[in-house]
Amino acid sequence: MPEFVASLLAAAAFCLTLLALNALTRLLIQAHGAPPDLGESGFLQIGGALVAARVAYRRAPHRQLD
Repeated sequence: MPEFVASLLAAAAFCLTLLALNALTRLLIQAHGAPPDLGESGFLQIGGALVAARVAYRRAPHRQLD
């Protein structure tokens, strides 16, 4: 069960981070504060979301194997 909780938290962190980074990217593009090659759901956003998911997975409770 703890593995399921860790996976669920990681998936939620990935989705929420990707949504937030895409919204931030959209605001930067509309304000002309971003380079023209930066787009939504690009490498930068997905990479950032993966890092957040990995951090959430590592911090979630895990079962101790004794």
